[in-house]
Amino acid sequence: MNVIVSNASDKPIYEQIYAQIKGAILRGECREGELLPSIRALAKELRISVITTKRAFDDLERDGFIYTVQGKGSFVATKNKEMVREEHLRRIEQCLSEAMKIAREGGISAEELAQMFEILLKGE
Repeated sequence: MNVIVSNASDKPIYEQIYAQIKGAILRGECREGELLPSIRALAKELRISVITTKRAFDDLERDGFIYTVQGKGSFVATKNKEMVREEHLRRIEQCLSEAMKIAREGGISAEELAQMFEILLKGE
């Protein structure tokens, strides 16, 4: 797994780790039951605190993306299809909200926005 963190980002490092691992799981790059790098190994590789890495792993476990077996490590959890669907719906909602904001700022009507959406759907 290739995790990259940026000190220049406005996101805290633990959130960057969380987002990248979660994204890899949702995209299917990490398979169910796959062993993740240890917290210590990832912290050493990224040259960050073990506490920061542990926080990202704790959040991933809390949200059901990974599970930990004492003495063996952290593994990718079995995907809950409904959880994955909800995550995709949440991301789509964010993108559509951003599109609506841009449309309002540009004086684009709801009808024009709906037409654009229909054209995009037909183009798929």
